[in-house]
Amino acid sequence: MMWKKSMKFGIAALLITGMLAGCGKANNTTEENAGNTDTKQEESYSGTITLAGSTALQPLAEEAANQFMEKYPDVSITVQGGGSGTGVNQVAAGAVQIGNSDVPSAEKLEDKSKAGELIDHKVAGIAFALVVNKDVNVDSLTVKQIQDIFSGKITNWKDVGGKDEKINVINRPASSGTRATFEKTVMKDVKINEAIGTVQDSNGAVEQAINSTPGSISYVAMSYLIGENKDLKTLKIDGVEPTIENIKTEKYPFWSYEYMITKGEPKDAVRGFIDYVKSEEFASKVKEMGYIPMSELE
Repeated sequence: MMWKKSMKFGIAALLITGMLAGCGKANNTTEENAGNTDTKQEESYSGTITLAGSTALQPLAEEAANQFMEKYPDVSITVQGGGSGTGVNQVAAGAVQIGNSDVPSAEKLEDKSKAGELIDHKVAGIAFALVVNKDVNVDSLTVKQIQDIFSGKITNWKDVGGKDEKINVINRPASSGTRATFEKTVMKDVKINEAIGTVQDSNGAVEQAINSTPGSISYVAMSYLIGENKDLKTLKIDGVEPTIENIKTEKYPFWSYEYMITKGEPKDAVRGFIDYVKSEEFASKVKEMGYIPMSELE
């Protein structure tokens, strides 16, 4: 009897052990599956982001913000202009999360002691173009002619192959990243004559001034020559057009990277937004809007 009872208990114990073992495997499988599901889930973001700075980058930043907020409804993004200098110095002061700039932050930072705190993220490339009023019958200028016009040495279009008409120079303010790029890539060692012409504080304001001022010349981001502004007359530089291919082969000089600048390493929604702007997912929109995707410049 004792042997039979022990045998029953032994069988029962084996059955229970087997059942427990089966339950443990099922739980492990469930946990593993849950883990796999978690890794496949897209990261979600929430919070508020404010960007300020470059008006050349502003249209792309606004489009990216709209798409990112549609994808992540718990994120609110505000995009402001003000120029590259404003963007760099506002992010350095902690007033915004992202500073948009056409030039590296070091070139516009007023408090140089904060240089080590800022991180420049290249998000796209952009070409700039010389633009003139529609009545100007010149199609191309050499770099030397451009330097002479903006330094005040040449004041009439007839001196560069055009008709007898005064050249009205429209410049950008010192805080402008577009102007900084113009000085670096086109003017080089020749100083802009501040005593001639007028100053407009954004790409949009330049467009309006060019259209309304006979004999006028200025420079804008190519992104502002898309859509309704596509009829604004552009000039070649040394006979070369501002195309991606001409930039990649270094034939066209007037271009720059576009930067989104953060104070320290970006985290959470800020990091996610900057990654989105640089992503393949957004690249077709970057190109469509007149910018150059990073994938074509790296």
